[in-house]
Amino acid sequence: MTGTAPSDGLKTEFAGQRPRLFKLALVASFWTVLSLGFYRFWMKTRLRRWYWSAIRPGGLPLEYVGDPFEKLLGFFMAVVIMAFYIGIVNLILMFASLSLFATNFTAYAASLIGVIPIWFFARYRARRYVLARTRWRGVRFGLEPGAWGYAGRALWHWLITILSAGLLWPRKTFFLEKYRTDRTVFGSITLHQGGEWTMLMPAFVHVIVAGCATAVAGGAVAIGNPTVPWVGIVAVPYLIYGIIHYTVEAKRILANHKTAGDISLTAVPRIGTITRIYIFGYLATVLICLLPVIPITVLLGVIEMQKSSGLYDPTIDTTSIYGIPTTVWTALGIFAYFAVLLLWSVLRHCFVTMPLWRHYAQTLSIENPEALVTVSQKQRDDFREAEGFAEALDLWGAI
Repeated sequence: MTGTAPSDGLKTEFAGQRPRLFKLALVASFWTVLSLGFYRFWMKTRLRRWYWSAIRPGGLPLEYVGDPFEKLLGFFMAVVIMAFYIGIVNLILMFASLSLFATNFTAYAASLIGVIPIWFFARYRARRYVLARTRWRGVRFGLEPGAWGYAGRALWHWLITILSAGLLWPRKTFFLEKYRTDRTVFGSITLHQGGEWTMLMPAFVHVIVAGCATAVAGGAVAIGNPTVPWVGIVAVPYLIYGIIHYTVEAKRILANHKTAGDISLTAVPRIGTITRIYIFGYLATVLICLLPVIPITVLLGVIEMQKSSGLYDPTIDTTSIYGIPTTVWTALGIFAYFAVLLLWSVLRHCFVTMPLWRHYAQTLSIENPEALVTVSQKQRDDFREAEGFAEALDLWGAI
């Protein structure tokens, strides 16, 4: 089914243009850097409104009505709670670890493990806020409360996945997606994730084969085998492709088994297209990000040539490097750092994120759209903590 044309259902259009996104992301990222990160709540809101409005099922755009002040307030609330956790809980763990084991390693390990459920908790709450502030055709989406239930299930499925050496990764993918989907609502109807987890296993075969080959190559390196490590040259790119293949196929299969009453979805993303977007998108992003560093690199090369030829003695003047004050070098270094940081964020949106969203949108259609007339409005979810924990834990950094 992959690579075929979308069905005759309600088609999804993508109306966003790269120049507009570049300007929006550049200005927003500039103000975020200038404000030492505080503008990122407004940056996320503006970018989401752009992406949401660009996605238009049946020609009608999605709407994002999130408030940056809600994000800021949620962030401050999360920081206070996390500060309590880090300050009080870690202090207790450290005291117990030193008293019982005469080492602080146990305290650090327990503290790290204690953050893991909060990480899953934060992801679910962030999803709940985003859906609660998303509309289509004037009807609100929503996600039922259940963050701690999701965290508990995520810990369980991750444990099973680790104990199976990763072979049961599709099982984790399916059941966590089912938990989220079965609690998602669109107006008066509730979504349902159908199917079985085993339907994802064929898409995971590439990852299993490439993972085994990579493990063999790694083991060969460890024991000093001079021939088998060459397997890694093929296995590692194949593993990367396998991960992309599984990600795309899993999204397609899961989407095609989602229903909302009598409404269903048909998704036909193309693995080749997604792979090209990742390869050429990140390649273009990296190459352009190197531009601010090139003049400094060239100048350093000239200096090294002068040193090797004996024309420059760095001990003559310790306040400058090749006649340029060290303060200027410091300023150039800071400029290059922030320029690369800013360009990376902006270009990743333009060359990776936007093309991915556009492809997934344009290969998605809604079946039996006539049933949409039966959908009524849902009550507004006054979930005001927004994505505070996700921000504090640096999750969902892109949008």
